[in-house]
Amino acid sequence: MGSFDRGQQTTSATKPPAKVEKTDAEWREQLTPEEYQVLRQAGTERPYVGEYTDTETEGVYECRACGAEIFRSDTKFESHCGWPSFFSPSDSDAVIERVDTSLGMRRVEVVCANCHSHLGHVFEGEGYPTPTDLRYCINSISMRLAPKA
Repeated sequence: MGSFDRGQQTTSATKPPAKVEKTDAEWREQLTPEEYQVLRQAGTERPYVGEYTDTETEGVYECRACGAEIFRSDTKFESHCGWPSFFSPSDSDAVIERVDTSLGMRRVEVVCANCHSHLGHVFEGEGYPTPTDLRYCINSISMRLAPKA
């Protein structure tokens, strides 16, 4: 599977346990309906509407569900795809990548390693001039930006 052989790539049957575990009711209480639909039900926000699609603010992107650091602004790049794009997570253990065939095609889903919330998908080989040749296409609603002080 090429460059997807690194980090915590898993299938849903082999994913490591979440460090933050809550009941469905607790997630629903904590998250807005829109956040819940994306983070807990693997939804996708519409393109070009997300809070961080065009931001260039320096800082750390955290999982909106649990606060774990997932991406840094120095790996964000403009892909013109409608969602924030990153070429690498902040740490190889920050996210879990797993095969997603839910739309009848093979994609690689990206979830927070800390709470298993859906963040988006990762694509490779698209030709962007980045060090990894990867595009982590992440929903803005899945993240919260902590600006650099």
